Amino acid sequence: MASPEEFPDTTQVQPLGAAPPGDAAWDRIEADPEFRDLVHSKRRFLVPATVFFIVYYFALPVLVGYFPEVMDRPVAGSVNLAYLFALSQFFMAWIVMWVYVRRARGFDAQAARVVARARGGAA
Repeated sequence: MASPEEFPDTTQVQPLGAAPPGDAAWDRIEADPEFRDLVHSKRRFLVPATVFFIVYYFALPVLVGYFPEVMDRPVAGSVNLAYLFALSQFFMAWIVMWVYVRRARGFDAQAARVVARARGGAA
């Protein structure tokens, strides 16, 4: 039977070459106004975007279940409103992704400033 010393401790996963931050270092980062602003900005975007997408995604089965006559209305030939709504979900996913990617550039720049300040560099 193998002894515990033979197995590495995998409970603390760190990036290669990074020292684990101590509690004091994390407290300093967490108190940084720019870090707080970053967390607030991300939350202000992500929560509404997620709620919007979930509501949009579940609107199709709800509408088909409660208003089948409306969703069965033909739009073009045998294509009905339910088919168009289902197809629109693909486009909506791409639009939400595109908007997030554009916003994430700002989040990444702000995070880089926070990391630089935490490492003792210029902000």
